[in-house]
Amino acid sequence: MTTDVTIIGAGLGGLTLARVLHVHGIQATVYEAEPSSTARAQGGMLDIHDHNGQPALQEAGLIDEFRGLILEGREATRVLDRDGTVLFDEPDDGTGGRPEVQRGELRQLLLDSLPVGTVRWGRKVSGVRTLGDSRHEVTFADGTTVATSLLVGADGAWSRVRPLLSDATPEYVGRSLIETYLFDADTRHPASAKTVGGGAMSALAPGKGIMAHRESGGTLHIYVALSRPQDWFAGIDFTDSATATARIVREFDGWAPELTALVTDGETAPVLRTLNALPPGHRWERVPGVTLLGDAAHLTPPSGEGANLAMYDGAELGKAIAAHPDDAEAALTAYEQALFPRSAEAATEAARVQELCFGDDAPHSLVDMFTGHA
Repeated sequence: MTTDVTIIGAGLGGLTLARVLHVHGIQATVYEAEPSSTARAQGGMLDIHDHNGQPALQEAGLIDEFRGLILEGREATRVLDRDGTVLFDEPDDGTGGRPEVQRGELRQLLLDSLPVGTVRWGRKVSGVRTLGDSRHEVTFADGTTVATSLLVGADGAWSRVRPLLSDATPEYVGRSLIETYLFDADTRHPASAKTVGGGAMSALAPGKGIMAHRESGGTLHIYVALSRPQDWFAGIDFTDSATATARIVREFDGWAPELTALVTDGETAPVLRTLNALPPGHRWERVPGVTLLGDAAHLTPPSGEGANLAMYDGAELGKAIAAHPDDAEAALTAYEQALFPRSAEAATEAARVQELCFGDDAPHSLVDMFTGHA
């Protein structure tokens, strides 16, 4: 079986690539390990930036539909000290360039824009190999295979496609997040809802933080950040929610009760998210017939750019393929020449954001950035 373009991974980057190719009349098939589009929750809010995420959606012909997903007011930003003092509070006046949407809704928009059958669900990749003559074979967990002359790894941090190009593997950055949610917070958790405000709230200190984002309705998505070794987290039994929550919140002894309540009142079991990154400036030598996008190419700690960059990668790769329909190597070369410096810059910025949020001067370093003093 041979397809024109084979994309591994139905995240935002892979779907944007498939959509831009479709706009240009080029067939693509996306293989996704998840059994369906609703198999798991798709994460929280995304701010879609006017310099990368929005241009990608413009290339995909979906910018108007995207605007229909925007949750008004969610660009509001506040920074608190550990005692609850508000150090920075900026409302969303509608003029910002980073409107917020739900990740799941944005993904569904992209899925709905593709021809039926473009995405093949339940196809977990078990391995890839080079066939020669710019062709590669993908083997799935069920034993089936697909051969392709243009393979794109859009399969995230632990990409199965990356080893065709690079020996690099993600490494732990020394910090992890723990997630939970509060529901119907305006009614059931009014003090927490007031503390978070209308958009994003960050209460920070060196090496740690309690962050929250208001999603649709009265849902508050809570993120606890802790700079600890992986072994430290391994010592916590996250299958015992109460014990795990108590152990986590102990790291915030002395913090304002309205902040710790965001953790102790969590209504979903705390979920550990270890943060990993590829080496800054990760790149590879050109290998005929294969490339990477998104986290598979340039995984960094959270900085607000990950989803935007993945979509931009997808749009730029789609444009390059459309510009060189009969010369895949020319397309991939052009794409990667722009990708590598863009990725290196993003990695540098991600490291800077992490330092602003969790470095020795936090939270004042982040406030200085917001007020133009950094």
